[in-house]
Amino acid sequence: MKKVVDGAEAAIADIPSGATLMLGGFGLCGIPENCITALVNKGINNLVCISNNAGVDDFGIGLMLQKKQVRKMISSYVGENDEFERQLLSGELEVELIPQGTLAERCRAAGSGIPAFYTPAGYGTEVEVGKEVREFNGKKYLLEHAFDSDFAIVKAWKGDTHGNLVFKDTARNFNPMMAMAGKITIAEVEILVPAGEIHPNDVHVPGIFVHRIFQGTNYEKRIEQRTVRPRN
Repeated sequence: MKKVVDGAEAAIADIPSGATLMLGGFGLCGIPENCITALVNKGINNLVCISNNAGVDDFGIGLMLQKKQVRKMISSYVGENDEFERQLLSGELEVELIPQGTLAERCRAAGSGIPAFYTPAGYGTEVEVGKEVREFNGKKYLLEHAFDSDFAIVKAWKGDTHGNLVFKDTARNFNPMMAMAGKITIAEVEILVPAGEIHPNDVHVPGIFVHRIFQGTNYEKRIEQRTVRPRN
């Protein structure tokens, strides 16, 4: 099965309006920049996006929000995006906020074939509303379900033509879990090498989980909040 495709536009060509997408990254670190740009240019809408963050106003998922392409955001942290706040408060955008660990576990469960699990995170808060509660050993837990996403879109540092992925430093955040969880997983990489050039011990996500891969270009790798020491 040939997995290498010719760029982001080809990789996302069959993603329709109304699809549920997982988008890797933490803040702006390790986000699939090329695929997000291609999705914006394609102009599809009514999307459900599962991502730890919602980007910033002029970058990442924020670009999709500006174009009103997102119907619902399922996220953990959304505090860096004024347009997100405006759409939420005006009722234009449906939002499901999830504790970060629960978000990660719902991704991992999907990739591991686990339909649901119990967690204490969120019990006694608004997160509990509408969820089953059970007690184990005197402690209350919420039932959470694995995600059901049509596509997972991730960004890795290096990949090979069989789809094996290697992530670099902090970019190994939600990307590996999401790569395992999508019905169809699309990976963009900075470096694409022939199969066999990545040592098996270095593989973070085996190629069996990846359906399409391409070498991306022109990565900005923006920093969400830059904090530096004052000059003397």
